[in-house]
Amino acid sequence: MVSQEQRRRQLAREKFLRQQQRRTSARRKSRMRNSVIASVLGVIVIGSVALYTTGVLKNDDDKSNASAEVTPSASATSKAHDPCEKPAKGSVEKLSWKKEPAMTIDKSADYTMKLDTTCGAIDIALKTAAAPHTVNSFDFLAGKGYFDHTKCHRLTTNGIYVLQCGDPTGTGSGGPGYTIPDENLKDKSLKNSVYPAGTVAMANTGQAHTGGSQFFLVYQDSQLPPSYTPFGTIDEAGMKVLKKIADAGENTGAGDGAPNATVVINKATVTKS
Repeated sequence: MVSQEQRRRQLAREKFLRQQQRRTSARRKSRMRNSVIASVLGVIVIGSVALYTTGVLKNDDDKSNASAEVTPSASATSKAHDPCEKPAKGSVEKLSWKKEPAMTIDKSADYTMKLDTTCGAIDIALKTAAAPHTVNSFDFLAGKGYFDHTKCHRLTTNGIYVLQCGDPTGTGSGGPGYTIPDENLKDKSLKNSVYPAGTVAMANTGQAHTGGSQFFLVYQDSQLPPSYTPFGTIDEAGMKVLKKIADAGENTGAGDGAPNATVVINKATVTKS
């Protein structure tokens, strides 16, 4: 007999995977549209096709999956408490590259990434040897200021428990213009398809080797397929920051939306230890 809790988790996972498939289709359509009209209008920001779970569309499920989420209430539209500070002055850089950056990190060395956010500092110990392409990409992007002034655009509070960041567009559809290979999918920390609290992992489209710049921070054990590169671990102080963000909730009341906290990465830095 499948328990109600097991069924809820199963539905949440199914929703998660279904949304990923939709993202792949949406991204393909957006590229086709941009190639046709770029000479006239430039790059179109596709506002109607957005937010992604680990990079996939959000709030696009049909009503048949309503049991996997809480029905939004009227109070969800009221102004929620924001526990975070105002963002630092500055704007997001519009940066893009055609291919993955050359490997420049020392694969045998230890690296850390620090996210100075409006809600507090989040320090992350990076798994360099296990995920060198991922760490090298983050070292490159952080050095270019790619993450600076970007919003963490998604918070999930039902079924899976993650804060998603790394998209300069703030829609869930953005990326650096290149993809990196999946890595470290057999990490010893992933047991029974659970990404433990404190894990930092790559978002992707649901297909292999499609990670770009979006990543998610797990603030509570979350059951997910082991297909998202785990490349870092959050320190204790950072977990307190995440808890503050999670406690503020998300803006739909359905357990999946933009965080009520104004989570902006003022500055991201990667440092060799």
